[in-house]
Amino acid sequence: MVDVTVSAEGEITLPDDVLEHLGSHLGGEVRVELLPGGRVAMRRAVTGKISDAFNFFYRKDGPSFTIEEINEAIEKGWAGEG
Repeated sequence: MVDVTVSAEGEITLPDDVLEHLGSHLGGEVRVELLPGGRVAMRRAVTGKISDAFNFFYRKDGPSFTIEEINEAIEKGWAGEG
């Protein structure tokens, strides 16, 4: 558990290890869910457009990725190697 201080302006600063755990960064967005009993849940906000995913495997200066290369990248991502 991590304790943070609320500033006079009502702001909190998240320590680096919390930002890393959230997968966020300075200037990144965090989604806060209000829970019963005065609790909150935080997670990294997913931003972007669905169209961004369609161009993910596009190479500007080369041939398109093959389906084999795409599948290999997916497997590495699921295994935490990406």
